[in-house]
Amino acid sequence: MSKPTIILATSNGVGMGHLARASAIAVSLKEIANPIIVSMAGGIAEIPSFMDIRCEYIPGKDRLWMTREKWDVYLRDRLLALIEETDAKVLSFDGVVPYPGVIAAKNAYPDLKLVWVRRGLWQKKPQRFVLGLQSKMMDTIIEPGDIARAYDFGPTSSRKDSVLTAPVSLFRKESALPRDEARRALGLDLDRPVALVQLGTGDSDVNHKMTAALEGLLGWDNLQVVLTKAPIDKDGKSLAPEGLDLKVVRYFPLADVLHAFDVGICATGYNGVHELLPAQIPTVFVSNIRGTDDQEARARWCHDFGFALRADQEDIADITATVRKLQDPLVRASLSAKCAELPATTGGQEIAQMLFKLATEKTAKKARNLTFYRLMVQEHFNRGLRHIANLGLRRLALVYRFIHPHIVVEQIAQEPPIFGMQTKPDELRPLIKGNIRFEHLVSGSSEKYLERRKEISERAYGHQISVTRKR
Repeated sequence: MSKPTIILATSNGVGMGHLARASAIAVSLKEIANPIIVSMAGGIAEIPSFMDIRCEYIPGKDRLWMTREKWDVYLRDRLLALIEETDAKVLSFDGVVPYPGVIAAKNAYPDLKLVWVRRGLWQKKPQRFVLGLQSKMMDTIIEPGDIARAYDFGPTSSRKDSVLTAPVSLFRKESALPRDEARRALGLDLDRPVALVQLGTGDSDVNHKMTAALEGLLGWDNLQVVLTKAPIDKDGKSLAPEGLDLKVVRYFPLADVLHAFDVGICATGYNGVHELLPAQIPTVFVSNIRGTDDQEARARWCHDFGFALRADQEDIADITATVRKLQDPLVRASLSAKCAELPATTGGQEIAQMLFKLATEKTAKKARNLTFYRLMVQEHFNRGLRHIANLGLRRLALVYRFIHPHIVVEQIAQEPPIFGMQTKPDELRPLIKGNIRFEHLVSGSSEKYLERRKEISERAYGHQISVTRKR
């Protein structure tokens, strides 16, 4: 019996949580199925070659390569084309709310089994109002476990429509590199302490958090500081104080080399918590309050039960002071020992088995046409309300930009898109981030699939396309 194909789709979230969970599930699926990851997140560039998983990048609506209405249709057609090409039986979506294009794919192809991997710990954002309609379109809803679930009082916490699993993590004790081997892989000194800093940069408040956290590491003798992103602002100015030995590394999956680090300073996202703490890394969490994820609730639970330290994300001085506590070896030893009590993060394996079972079942849940149309009406209504609410803000922004014009750094080139089946990160990254539309094709795809993708692109971009294909 041939292995069934299962598509794991993810949104482009604030962090890497959606993509990390899909990767963990795909790793567990490889022995029993053919997993394919499709994602709007740029981080997908790291997956094909490092994890030997077939992938396809789909530009998100935020890229503005087409209108939002066209993008909804484009996403639907991209998914349907991939389903037809690979004979996929299951489409799993990991994201806050499934896009209309994802729901439309199920409505257009009733034999498809549609699964929503719906993380808990939601903040009370507007997305909660479509939970009921979205849920009715699914064959199965899976909630990946969260160690902080006891502090979940959000809109999904009282629903009875999902199957709860253990936490999902890319960290596995059996495959993680030992301390010295992990340090060699990262080019670090074996005999000096190492701190991992995983905080974002961008807006002013986020940059200030980064600087405050790094200041808390000053005075730690002989310390090596590893970052996954250069600590600079949009103008190229350094956010790091003088006196630190900094090294920016790119390693995927970072979960495999976590034993290299003595401490961590990290946002309180799902994958950060469920990788660092199972690896028993003494950690300070500095929450990111953007998005739907209730990082503050997760940080409070970790702090209240002694698994990590929580810094007040609104208090710059507290961030510095809390990070400084990691310099105390007794604090580090206490946090590391407490983390040994955490439950196993076997959710990836559990979800893989659920998806495989769905893929081998004969019948899918019948698509609910009435529910689908109600959902689309609600989506357009919500989009209209957001448009009205933004009109005033846009007018203010236009006045501001008239007084303070900015230089347009990048515009999407109005030329035929590049089609390609790249799998190496050094090739994928510039194409994904570039200003020429990039149409990524899953490796090993057919000429028929290329022609189908050309048709989809022509409808989306509004002009005929002479295919430029890069292998």
